[in-house]
Amino acid sequence: MDNSVGVYVAVGAAAALLAIQKLRNRKAPEATVRRMIGSGARIVDVRTPGEFASGSYPKAKNIPLDRLESRLGELPKDKPIVLFCASGARSARAARILKAAGYTDVASAGGLSDMPR
Repeated sequence: MDNSVGVYVAVGAAAALLAIQKLRNRKAPEATVRRMIGSGARIVDVRTPGEFASGSYPKAKNIPLDRLESRLGELPKDKPIVLFCASGARSARAARILKAAGYTDVASAGGLSDMPR
């Protein structure tokens, strides 16, 4: 394989990985997040305690992503759950964890700046 073909293959592979990552970190539409919050959703900030202490969303509970699995008992399965973090990556991961644990009404809102005002 000549070097130019190898470069194209590498660029294509990198683009595919970025596209997959973007799909995995997809945030819920703002209208969905608003509806869930309006219907009594638990709001969970999965950032670190230090990030949470610097300011969060009203009525949000701080459960850092690295402690989420050990604290699942604090979250009801019969209520909607809205998750957020700083950028949306951790909240997307948290949503996958909750869904794998049997939670059905879960949404990643993205980052704190994406939360409805």
